[in-house]
Amino acid sequence: MQRTNYLLLLLAVLFTACSTVPLTNRKQFLLVSDQEVLSLGLQSYNEYIATAQPSTDSVSAKAVAECGAKIQKAVEDYLASQGQSSQISGYEWEFVLTHDSTANAFCLPGGKVVVYDGLLPYTKSIDELAVVIGHEIAHAVAKHSNERISQEMLLSMGSQTLSGILSGKSETAQLWGETIFGLGANYGVMLPFSRKQEYEADKLGLIFMTMAGYNPEVAVSFWESMSTGTVSMPEFMSTHPSDEKRVAAIKQILPEMEQYKK
Repeated sequence: MQRTNYLLLLLAVLFTACSTVPLTNRKQFLLVSDQEVLSLGLQSYNEYIATAQPSTDSVSAKAVAECGAKIQKAVEDYLASQGQSSQISGYEWEFVLTHDSTANAFCLPGGKVVVYDGLLPYTKSIDELAVVIGHEIAHAVAKHSNERISQEMLLSMGSQTLSGILSGKSETAQLWGETIFGLGANYGVMLPFSRKQEYEADKLGLIFMTMAGYNPEVAVSFWESMSTGTVSMPEFMSTHPSDEKRVAAIKQILPEMEQYKK
């Protein structure tokens, strides 16, 4: 009975939680409301900012803020022209540069974009900085955090269903079943899906930066520079595409950017 209830719940979820990513038109399911995810994002951002060290590079901090605002406006104008402003309703955009030697950047739900100044040696121009910020904005617009939370929820339901199916089996059988499910979910679903989101953020980021008047072609040299001197783990164990595949995918979609130029 419990197993049947879980399966019915899973089917109901799949049919009622569908959404579409702007521009790519990829179907996605979102089990958590935008308000809940935005609240979590704001809470996480405030906790981070409370302990983060602002960058002392005021010139670069200003560049990050101005570049972010420019791409933000391009995104808002485009979505408004398509009648899709609701996609980013409630977003409170902010673009900050913090002091951290790591070459990284991230975006929290709701539009809080943080760039580490350790990334600046790789962004040799404003256009290359736009590659980073456009990519992070894309994660927010495509609601990738909500999607990951939703997948975790579904996997949790699946795990509970499996436990019900294995109840009454030997302890060894239950342990192996749960272990295999965990590995399969991680390497077979979550990691490949995370890489799919990265490819999508790359494409949307290029579109957004192009709409804002930046040159998308520098994305190739930027990602090639980022890959220099890094030790990559096997792609199937990583949340990100391999450097070679990422650059190849970017080269393939660059001709599409012509239609988005001002």
